[in-house]
Amino acid sequence: MATPAHGEEIKKNDLPPYDLEDLKAVDEGKEPDAFGDEANAEVKYKTLKWWQCGMFMIAESVSLGVLSLPATLTALGLVPHSAIILIIGLGILALYTGYVIGQFRERHPSIHNLADAGEILMGRFGRELFGLGQILFSIFIMGSHIVTFTVMMNTITDHGTCSMVFSVVAFVICLVLSLPRTIKNLTYISCASFLSIFTAVMITMIGVGVQYKGGQNISVTTDTNLYHAFNGVTQIVFAYCAHVAFFGLIAEMEEPKDFPKALCLLQGFEIALYITAAIVIYYFVGNGVDSPALGSAGPVLKKVAYGVAIPTIVGAGVVNGHVGLKYIYVRIFRHSDRMGKRDFVAVGSWIGIGVTCWVIAWIIAEGIPSFSNIVSLISSLFASWFTYGLSGVYWLHMNWGQWWSSPRKIALTILNMLIFCIGAIICGLGLYVSGKAIHDDSSKSSFSCASNAI
Repeated sequence: MATPAHGEEIKKNDLPPYDLEDLKAVDEGKEPDAFGDEANAEVKYKTLKWWQCGMFMIAESVSLGVLSLPATLTALGLVPHSAIILIIGLGILALYTGYVIGQFRERHPSIHNLADAGEILMGRFGRELFGLGQILFSIFIMGSHIVTFTVMMNTITDHGTCSMVFSVVAFVICLVLSLPRTIKNLTYISCASFLSIFTAVMITMIGVGVQYKGGQNISVTTDTNLYHAFNGVTQIVFAYCAHVAFFGLIAEMEEPKDFPKALCLLQGFEIALYITAAIVIYYFVGNGVDSPALGSAGPVLKKVAYGVAIPTIVGAGVVNGHVGLKYIYVRIFRHSDRMGKRDFVAVGSWIGIGVTCWVIAWIIAEGIPSFSNIVSLISSLFASWFTYGLSGVYWLHMNWGQWWSSPRKIALTILNMLIFCIGAIICGLGLYVSGKAIHDDSSKSSFSCASNAI
C-alpha cells in the first residue's frame, strides 16, 4: 500500500480501512506512521533505499549466525537428519514469513515495531508483551556480540588480560557507534560488517582447507539424541533472526513497497553462504568443529580471521542494538516534534537509552560468557516467535473469516497454522536444551577474568 507524499493530507476514502490508531491519525491529518510529516524535520528517518535495507538486514543476521552453523553438522549429520536440509528449509520458510511481515505492515501502515503489531493482535496487553520481547531480544543480541568480542580478543592476544576488561572495551566501542539515530547513518557500518564477515569466513574456509586433509572425521549420518539434535536446530534458527527488525526497517524506507527486493537479497545471500560455509568447514575439520567456527582455522589463521571479523563483531552488535534503542525512543516521543529534533532533550534521551541498554547487555554477556549457550537461548526465547511463529498469526489475522474460502486459502491456512506450531515447538524444546546447556557448562565462570576463547 503506497503512503501519501510528505505533507499531503490523507482522506479516509483514499485508502483501504485502517485500524483505530490509523483512523485517529487520519482524522488529525497526519501520516499513519511513527515519524509523521518530515518536510521540516531536522532529522529525517524515511530515507532508506531497498539495497541499503538489504545490507542492514545482512549485517544484522549473517554476522554471528554463520559462525555457529558448521558445528550443527556434528550434532545433526549431513543426512538423513540433515543439517543441510534444515538450513535450506528454514531459510525458505524465513523468506515466506518475512514476506508475510511485509504484507502485514502494508495492511497497517502505523506499525513501526513489534509492539505496534502486538496491539493490533491483542490490544494493550499485546503491545506491552511484544514490546518487552523486542527490547529483550535486542539486548540479548547485543550481549552476544560483547561475548564474541571477548572471545576474539582472548584469541588474538592469547588472553592478554582479564576478560572483563575486553568486555568493557566492547561496551564502550558499541555505545559510541550507537549514537546515530537513523538507520541510514548505520549503512556504512552495515556494509563494513558484511565485507568483514564474508572475508573472515573465506579465510576460515581456506585455512581449514590447507590445514586438514578433509573427509577424515565427518559423519554423513549420526546417532544423536533430542538434546544435542535440537541444540543444533536452535543454532540454525539463530542464523535467521533478522525478522525482529523488519517493521522498523520498512518504516524507514523511502518506498516500503520495495521491501520484497531487500528480503530476497537477504535470504538469497544467507542461504548460499550458510550452505557453503557449513559444508566446507565441516568437511575439512569434521566432528568437534569450534563454535564460533573461526576458531577452527588454525593457531595463526584463526587470529587473522578474528582480526578481520572485528567490524562485524562490533558493527552487527551496533546494528542489532539500534533496533532496540529505536523502539524505546519511538515509544517515548512518537508523534511529537522530538522525533525530528536535535535539541538537548532529544539527543540526551537517545544517549541515555543507549547507555542503559548496553549496560544491561554487558551484564548478560558476563552472566552467560559462552557463545553457543547464549545463541541457543536467544533462538529459543525470541527468534522462534519473531522469525517464525508470529508470522503465522499475522497471516491468520489478515485473512480472518476467509481461511476456508478457497482451495488456495485452505492450503495457506494450514501452512500458517503449521508455522505457528513450528515456532511453539522451537521455543519449548529450545528452552529445555539451552537451559540444560547453561546449567551443565561448568567450563566458564560468570563475571570472571578467565579466558572464554576456544
